[in-house]
Amino acid sequence: MTDPIRPILLEEREKIAILTLNRPAQLNCLTSAMMAELADLVARLERREDLCVLVVIGAGGVFSAGADLNEVAALNPTTAYDFSRRGQQLLAALGAAAPVTIAAIDGYCLGGGLDIAMSCDLRYATPRSSFQHPGARRGIITGWGGTQRLPRLVGVDEARRLLITGDRIDAAEAFRIGLINQVCDDALGHVTQFAESIVNRFSREQLLGLKAVLT
Repeated sequence: MTDPIRPILLEEREKIAILTLNRPAQLNCLTSAMMAELADLVARLERREDLCVLVVIGAGGVFSAGADLNEVAALNPTTAYDFSRRGQQLLAALGAAAPVTIAAIDGYCLGGGLDIAMSCDLRYATPRSSFQHPGARRGIITGWGGTQRLPRLVGVDEARRLLITGDRIDAAEAFRIGLINQVCDDALGHVTQFAESIVNRFSREQLLGLKAVLT
């Protein structure tokens, strides 16, 4: 599902929503304009009183390679702080936009794209997916909350290894260290079925209660 005009797509179903990052030719990197649009869509989802599950995907066989590096290169100390703060606020809102948030990952999941995936409650990925925080190799570090979320998911030692080396890992390694929940041949198909099973078994209030306990 792609649309050459809209960089972010929103499909709303009964109790389920699917957000698609839709710049596949640019590896679904997020520009400032995309971040603003995504913030508006997340705010819209937050107002839905029936929403139970939010699924985040990337179009064109890529999840996301993170922030647009052309924009990152143009930042100065003041604008970099603002850019980082907006990213943190956006991903916090994204993770809280529904009682259950799930990333269905295919292909590259890098930098800020990995931060997006980690802001979700659950992550499922195809065997061809790869994961990386390459900032150390560029002399920068992620500013969208990855330094906090990564050690919570994989432990301090593995997080330190990934952040210091900037190494890229495959889906099997990501599953081994706890970065993703499962490797699936069809991540979106699996997640869609899982989401449907959730809304058939639990009310929104039950899911919100569970999220509150685990947060």
